[in-house]
Amino acid sequence: MEDRKLTEKESLEVITSMIAQTKQRYIGDGNILLMWGYVIVGVTALIWTLLVLTHNTCWNWLWFLIWIIGGIATPIMAMKKQMNKGVKNYSDSLTSKIWSFVGIIAIASTFICLGFLLIKGVDAWSMMFVLALVIVPFAEIAQGIVLNEKSLVIGGSVGILFGLFTLGCIAGHITLFATWFMPLFMLAFIAMMIIPGHILNYKARKAK
Repeated sequence: MEDRKLTEKESLEVITSMIAQTKQRYIGDGNILLMWGYVIVGVTALIWTLLVLTHNTCWNWLWFLIWIIGGIATPIMAMKKQMNKGVKNYSDSLTSKIWSFVGIIAIASTFICLGFLLIKGVDAWSMMFVLALVIVPFAEIAQGIVLNEKSLVIGGSVGILFGLFTLGCIAGHITLFATWFMPLFMLAFIAMMIIPGHILNYKARKAK
């Protein structure tokens, strides 16, 4: 028996249903977003305080706490989420691939910056701020579009605005002093991850 081809209307219904199902699976699952948001803001606040009080740049090595904490917590939380949600569909796989790609770029960028520092003695760590405020919010916007979730799109857009400002400062050779830039960095992640994460969880509680 030949497979029946879906009509245009039926195809749209399948796509709409898939997106709605994926959104339902992700709504209320803002926990990973919140984890990264609070870890980044918390570590940034710690480093900012120590730099302002001691003026010792060695505290910048504490940035690796973000990778350590997030790198350990994310797989555990993702595994638990997968057990609760069941089999992935196409939209699930798409969003997973988006964030996996961001992770690969972040790891590569870290090694590049370390290479500049250890081989040439050049401080290229400002590139990581661009990564965090351009690539990450772009991925968040992409996920928001896939899930039709405005909080992710708006949060990501705010993050990109901070990122463009950061790029402008770097291009204009304006030093990103910890005293004023790090509070802006924290505000960006509050808008990008903490607020959308709470919105997602609120919608989940409301839907129950």
